[in-house]
Amino acid sequence: MINFRRSLIFFYLPILLFLFLFLIRVKSETKSSSLVHIGAVFDVDSAEGAVAEMCISMAISDFYAMHSNYKTRLVLHARTSKDLVKEKKKIMDLLKNVEVDAILGPQIPDAAPLVIELGEKAHVPVISFFPTSPTLSHSKNPYFIRAAQDDSFQVKAIAATLRRFGWHQVVFVYEDTDYGKGLISSLVNALLENDIRVAYMMAISSSAEDFQISRELNMLMTRKNRVFVVHMTTSLGSRLFALADKAGMMTEGYVWLITTALSNSLSAIMNSETIDSMEGILGIRSHVPKSKDLENFNRRWKRKLHLMNPNSSGTELNIFGLCAYDSIWALARAVERIAVTNPTLLKLKTREVVKDFASLGSSSRIGPRLVKEILNVKFKGLSGEFHLVNGQLKSSTFEIFNVIGKGERVVGYWTPDKRISRKLQSGETLENSITSSNELRKIIWAGDSTLTPQGLAIPKLRIGIPVKKGFKEFVDMKKNVHTNETSYLGFSIDVFRAALKALDFKNISYEFFPFMNEKGEMNGTYDDMLHQIKYDAVVGDTTIVANRTYYVDFTMPYSESGVTMLVPIKHGIHRNMWIFLHPWSWDLWLAVIVSFIFMGLVIRIMEQPTVNTAFAGSPNRQLGMTLWWPFAALALPERGLVVKDWSRFVLVMWIGLAVILMQIYTASLSSMLTVDQLQPTVVSVNKLIAKGYKVGHQNGSFVKGFLLDELKLNKSQLIPYRTVMEYHQALSKGHKNGGIAAIFDEIPYIRVFLKKYGSKYTMAGPIYRTSGFGIVRLSLSLSLSLSLSLSLSLSLIKPIEILC
Repeated sequence: MINFRRSLIFFYLPILLFLFLFLIRVKSETKSSSLVHIGAVFDVDSAEGAVAEMCISMAISDFYAMHSNYKTRLVLHARTSKDLVKEKKKIMDLLKNVEVDAILGPQIPDAAPLVIELGEKAHVPVISFFPTSPTLSHSKNPYFIRAAQDDSFQVKAIAATLRRFGWHQVVFVYEDTDYGKGLISSLVNALLENDIRVAYMMAISSSAEDFQISRELNMLMTRKNRVFVVHMTTSLGSRLFALADKAGMMTEGYVWLITTALSNSLSAIMNSETIDSMEGILGIRSHVPKSKDLENFNRRWKRKLHLMNPNSSGTELNIFGLCAYDSIWALARAVERIAVTNPTLLKLKTREVVKDFASLGSSSRIGPRLVKEILNVKFKGLSGEFHLVNGQLKSSTFEIFNVIGKGERVVGYWTPDKRISRKLQSGETLENSITSSNELRKIIWAGDSTLTPQGLAIPKLRIGIPVKKGFKEFVDMKKNVHTNETSYLGFSIDVFRAALKALDFKNISYEFFPFMNEKGEMNGTYDDMLHQIKYDAVVGDTTIVANRTYYVDFTMPYSESGVTMLVPIKHGIHRNMWIFLHPWSWDLWLAVIVSFIFMGLVIRIMEQPTVNTAFAGSPNRQLGMTLWWPFAALALPERGLVVKDWSRFVLVMWIGLAVILMQIYTASLSSMLTVDQLQPTVVSVNKLIAKGYKVGHQNGSFVKGFLLDELKLNKSQLIPYRTVMEYHQALSKGHKNGGIAAIFDEIPYIRVFLKKYGSKYTMAGPIYRTSGFGIVRLSLSLSLSLSLSLSLSLSLIKPIEILC
């Protein structure tokens, strides 16, 4: 027995001696190490707080296990807080009683300004890896360090995603807090750069009851917009989507896109009933590159979590935990640098008294230096490259993911160069990792739909059309007496249908409603039709006029423009036996005859009978020779008709003049015999006004006002007409026989008229430019984006000459 006891003593004595020496060494290392106290305030009952606290604990353990030779040690003082009041008390306790040199947190976004203010007055850096308002920055708050990406970075990824699907209007739903409001400015600006408009903003209080949220959702359902960008924390966001599902807003046609505020912590509710109501949404979140260190840490984290709480299978590691882990490593590196460069600074136990903030008692001596060192720390952490730029983590890649069932699927990526890609190639740099295709993976939208939603709830459009008795080439309706169905035809109708066909809106339904009275006639003028609020739009030969744009919107014009004058043609000549006299006017004929006689007298005077016997003889013979000589000189130029040199000079001049006259005569007569000259009866508007001629215009057209206001015609001069036949009858009578002298109308109508009666009428006078025909938008039901799309599609349609 004694030998057995001795053997036990000899067996355990070395073990006890080894443990004793080990404790002495640890104690000596602890005494030689400088302790730096840091504080943290989390809600450990929340998934984000619990994950962050565990990651911080593991980070401290991992760091000093790897750097056991470091002279400094971080000592964590964790506090629990669930509201803003308790948050302040916990922070005050850490600063005043514990005298921490750094603070991690806060978890509550609205508590960040208060914590930053306290940290600044105590010269203690505040390191935040939880969501904070973009309005908080290191430049304004030197002791604030955002160990995560700024929320404003994600707005470019959101805008690129919305633009990728062609949505130009969104509704922004945000938490009614300083944190929620902080994203508005940067988001609106980013969307505007991508031609996207925030149609409506809805703020929801974090303390709102379910019935209040449901009331706001019901109001959103009455709007046409179906694309919603949601920016709120997990607690409020999960309630919002549960109520949206009950309201029927998670069905086909709706689009929900969540920001990083909710998507980064989505794992906290992934196994709850709430995730079922979020199926089909899109999300934007920070991309965490895969690495062996991350895989190893994830395994150890799950193992430790299972040991601590075997029933915590639903808790997943998130970006906040990874950023917390990297923040501890950065803080530990910074503290060690201070110990190496200025060891006496850490050994000082006293703190400077804060005179302007006495409630804190004192301020940290190493705070200013600690901030500087943290900003200079660079390393590859679990969340990616840890590199602070302007006091916050450098912008990196964002993931675009789709919630499917109780899981999520990454459908694409957005990189800082504003490009969307389907995947990132591993082992390549960020600049070279973009695939050639900018297409995203297949997305399952709300309502289990695979079709990309239009983004707008477009009801069945009520399209008004004019009822025309004439010019039915533009708008016409025909009723089938057998089927009692009405068909709508015409150029304007065809243009509208072609524009819709060219749009991305595939499910637009519409119905035509003729603007007519009980008699089946046009129920007023075109202006009266445009004032009808019962129509969403008007399709027809509606001219874009300046005064109409005050109360309606137009698409781009789809026809040529201009108002001009239509007048009858008078034929320049009637062919008969006297046609040879028409090339010259009577005054020219008289001048030629006088020239003949004058030329004969000149030659008679110069050629005396004594010199030229041709002019000798009786007076009658001399008179005959004088009149005959100009013709003889042209017909018989080779004969010696004159003797004197001066007479020959006159003869040459006369023959030259005669040749010119004959050429002009021949050309004029040839054109008369080959082309029938057409001349308008009226070529000047001033002539119409001066003589008081009657003029016509199309009934119900804006041209009547144009003639009265712009051309200053009298109202008594104007006569309205409806059809092409009425135009022809009035013009053919003429103003002297009870008809009219001219008709003023738009060029498209005149071309239709001239196609039938082009041989008898022509356009004359100046062209007064207008903007042409356009499709009219009367109601908000025809959305601005649809109106713009119609304009775009009209511009893409090939021009159609209105001649048929």
